[in-house]
Amino acid sequence: MVSESLAVRMREKHSEMMISELESISLRLFEARGFDDVKVDDIVSEAHISVRTFYRYFPTKEDVFQLQVVRRSVGLRAALAARPLDEAPMHSLRVALEQQVAAEDADLLRRWVSVIANTPSVVKGVLGGIQLHSQRVIAEFLAARLGLPGDALVPTMLAAAAQGVIQAAQTQWYFHGGNLATIMSESIGVLENTISTDPKT
Repeated sequence: MVSESLAVRMREKHSEMMISELESISLRLFEARGFDDVKVDDIVSEAHISVRTFYRYFPTKEDVFQLQVVRRSVGLRAALAARPLDEAPMHSLRVALEQQVAAEDADLLRRWVSVIANTPSVVKGVLGGIQLHSQRVIAEFLAARLGLPGDALVPTMLAAAAQGVIQAAQTQWYFHGGNLATIMSESIGVLENTISTDPKT
């Protein structure tokens, strides 16, 4: 039983390493030669694997872009779950997001943004992935903290606003540099302060 569990963990670790390696190689090739000019054959040749192995991890080369979206979503969900229950929801989001982004590989993220910015054909898929993953994580968290259904209007709109701020902060960082985690935190802080302001005052 122990050896079987160890074998499963080792297979999972191998899969994680393979996925990470394929992502890194793919993004490097996409950035250097352009997304449309890079074929799966080019990626597998660089990775020294078979085409079949590539497709075991990614249904298409476009799916390489979804890895960053899913990785951030999973990390953000865990970071949000760890925040104190009595903490203001938007403040929790600000702190959790800063923690998650600080843990990300900035060079890999910059390459990811660069390729997407230069490949209009993949933007729709990436934005769709963000809405299905990251934005949903934020909406579900806010709904739970506000005591509302997951699909209620207020958490859905707040999550959309937060995601817009996140994208704007990431774009700002891409063009002007700096510490992304700090920029992200300050940007969500703008939203946090605006939402907590009483319109009557």
